[in-house]
Amino acid sequence: VAGLGGCPYAKGATGNVATEDVIYLLDGLGYETGVDLNRLIDVSQFITNILKRDNMSKVARALLSKRQN
Repeated sequence: VAGLGGCPYAKGATGNVATEDVIYLLDGLGYETGVDLNRLIDVSQFITNILKRDNMSKVARALLSKRQN
């Protein structure tokens, strides 16, 4: 979620790909994931706020920006 993860030996390294981005891709390809993307984005914002980290999901950042407009 939010691209969190990475390697403990590489300071600042993020995970490979954000879960939100994968769900968005699969939804776009017509796969039924059973995951509510908007709720997942809410969770990613919640955890990044607690950890004081940037949300590295491109989809989350785009949709959160759209919500504000």
